[in-house]
Amino acid sequence: MSAPPAGVPARGRPRSAATDAAIIEAALRLLEEGSSVGALSIEGIARAAGVGKATVYRRWSGKDALMLDVLRSLEEPGPEPAGVSVRDDLVTILEFMRRRGLAKRNSALLRSVLAQMHAHRELWRAYDEKVIEVRRELLRSVLRRGVASGEIRPDTDPELLADLFTGPMLSRAILHEWRELPEGLAERIVDTVLEGVSARGRDGVCERRTDG
Repeated sequence: MSAPPAGVPARGRPRSAATDAAIIEAALRLLEEGSSVGALSIEGIARAAGVGKATVYRRWSGKDALMLDVLRSLEEPGPEPAGVSVRDDLVTILEFMRRRGLAKRNSALLRSVLAQMHAHRELWRAYDEKVIEVRRELLRSVLRRGVASGEIRPDTDPELLADLFTGPMLSRAILHEWRELPEGLAERIVDTVLEGVSARGRDGVCERRTDG
């Protein structure tokens, strides 16, 4: 292989995916053993992973950046809506939230880490921006398509509408963990909210209810 042109620095060794995984796994192992998010340190994680502290800092700027990737490793990739039916796409998104809620209940580690997140404002903000907001924008894009296709009234507030769809599922999954998350819940939420924001308008909804 020829040398790089004069004045252009040679590239360093490529980042090792195996080392990345070992560091993240070490952080997860420490959390599983009872360490809190606040008690974790770069030094302790590096020691548990069998690498030097400098190796960790070459990959992450600090503990929060590392912990964000640790949290991402606990996340199941979200589904990509098919883009055919707005109603079905909304069900797909909410069903993912339902299954994630069940996974949280079944995972002591995930439950513990998420419960600690609010005490670490910068980390929670980064998690919100990099993970939650991405999912929320996906939901907003489906709602905008529903307005464009005439399935949803154009006078609806997209942010409020997103809350109306996700609120009931989040309430059961996070605030009231003793409540059930049964199969079919996503469909029931979507159909109930769509009934109220249908492009047929308020009058059409009222007429059907009167007839019933």
